[in-house]
Amino acid sequence: MSKGSFLSGGVVKKILLNYTYVAIWISLSFSVIVYNKYILDKKLYNWPYPISLTMIHMAFCSTLAFFAVRVFSLVEPVSMSRDVYLSSVVPIGVLYAISLWLSNSAYIYLSVSFIQMLKALMPVAVYTIGISFKKDQYKNDTMANMLAISLGVGVAAYGEAKFDTWGVFLQLGAVAVEATRLVMIQILLTSKGIKLNPITTLYYVAPCCLVSLCVPWVFVEYPVLRDNSSFQPDFFIFGTNSLCAFALNLAVFLIVGKTSALTMNVAGVVKDWLLIAFSWSVIKDTVTPVNLFGYGLAFLGVGYYNYCKLQALKATEGQKKVQEADEEAGKLLEEREGGGDGLGKKIDSQE
Repeated sequence: MSKGSFLSGGVVKKILLNYTYVAIWISLSFSVIVYNKYILDKKLYNWPYPISLTMIHMAFCSTLAFFAVRVFSLVEPVSMSRDVYLSSVVPIGVLYAISLWLSNSAYIYLSVSFIQMLKALMPVAVYTIGISFKKDQYKNDTMANMLAISLGVGVAAYGEAKFDTWGVFLQLGAVAVEATRLVMIQILLTSKGIKLNPITTLYYVAPCCLVSLCVPWVFVEYPVLRDNSSFQPDFFIFGTNSLCAFALNLAVFLIVGKTSALTMNVAGVVKDWLLIAFSWSVIKDTVTPVNLFGYGLAFLGVGYYNYCKLQALKATEGQKKVQEADEEAGKLLEEREGGGDGLGKKIDSQE
């Protein structure tokens, strides 16, 4: 086998693996969204308690992560001080809890397809909050792109057949909180050099989410659940739903670790189109031409945003390679000069 064919085989294998990771993430994300919609929707399973559902997910993830880290020692816990945990992990866990609570609540009021259209605003929220925290620089062309995405989502909302103001408020709140969480991860964890794998992330973050959700649960859902004591939960439904949520959390970090966050963003667009098609064809949600036109505009804006991100990553990688080459050349030059000085000194001593 020639060297060229060997390299070609390696490249093909890497591409196939990347597509496999993407397919796993899309399948799990798709399943969790549809499953949550099924449980929470009053016309389907009719268990409209998003805080309780999220708490079940976090309790399940916390338990599995604890056994993986402390009992079976599948992964080593990260060395982390109490101050770092309280100042970095806890705020991220609280934001994650709020984001999940609001996004799951939106499924009670909005269709799956419309929620995916509203999620197109995530780049807008991340960029805006990034500027506020000075993690991104303001650029006129980028802001124009953000406005185009917002316009597209606005048109999609205008054409929504079952528009619900409270549902839109919940989903937009979820987008804003999730964007804040992503920026905070960059600020609090990345800047401190803390690296968490999928299991340790759940080990540290999931308990924070669970404790954070207990506060609103006591006041919002517990009184209703207490009065509705006749309800008997289906352990198969909630068990498999929690297992899907756990697998999705692992898949998120798998696709980012093995590919990139940009790949996940592009895959997310594909997933959104699949969910819109599923929502229209199977769930029988109403998807209007104005919906599709507006989301099409937003889709083009998100696509251009991802393209710009890709070009920026390529430029950064190119600069790193040039810098590494310059440093290597500098070291070689120093070694040659050092060798030359040594030889000169040796000749002088012989004279």
